[in-house]
Amino acid sequence: MSSIPSTDRPEDREPRAFATSNWSMIAQAGASDSAGTRTALAQLCRVYWYPLYWFSRSRGLSQHDAEDLIQAFFEDLLERNAIAKADATRGRFRTFLLTSLRNFHSHQRERAGTIKRGGGIELISLDAVSVAENRFQHEPATESSPEKLFDQKWARSVLDATLARLRREYTAATKQLWFDELKVVLWGGRGEVSYAEIAVRLGSTEGAVKVAVHRLRTRFKESLRDEIAQTVLNPAEVDDEMRHLLAAVSL
Repeated sequence: MSSIPSTDRPEDREPRAFATSNWSMIAQAGASDSAGTRTALAQLCRVYWYPLYWFSRSRGLSQHDAEDLIQAFFEDLLERNAIAKADATRGRFRTFLLTSLRNFHSHQRERAGTIKRGGGIELISLDAVSVAENRFQHEPATESSPEKLFDQKWARSVLDATLARLRREYTAATKQLWFDELKVVLWGGRGEVSYAEIAVRLGSTEGAVKVAVHRLRTRFKESLRDEIAQTVLNPAEVDDEMRHLLAAVSL
């Protein structure tokens, strides 16, 4: 019988120290411009790139103007060290980013300046930009507010990042096929998925598949919490953000 990735290792059970969360590290960095700070910001911003891109496009910006606006916005955050100066009481990282983007765009319009990309970090590849635009063009029409929809896009981006992380873990354990088969049961229970059919495709047993599903769901919850923990300054906010994310994706 094929083995499956286990979460029984000590490093899987122990949560990451909150002091090393990405936003905490950036906020604690003060005025420094260390490589670690820039890397942490880049990791956070990659998750938020599409929600901010979608928001900019939905407010009437062209594809290229939205791309340049967001790239210039992130570079401005680095140059001004704005995140390190942010007041933790002003909200979560998603709220901080959306408010900051609006202010940045407003100031650009007031100065009637052309937004150009500088020489800072490139957060997204040209191929990813093309995929993002295609995704935007196929977004369903809705009457929900841009702010509410931004939260939905944020939630989906966090979930996508979590799934990508898990897929890398399973791939490293040479169990990519297991992950691809089991990921469909992460949400909403079994649904119409037959464990017996999955077992046949994997060359395993239904009992082993049930154990694998339990382990994947446990690891998914742990990874999702860790992903969210990167975007809050206070560990007490993680559970509230988890609830907010689940509510956003259920709309």
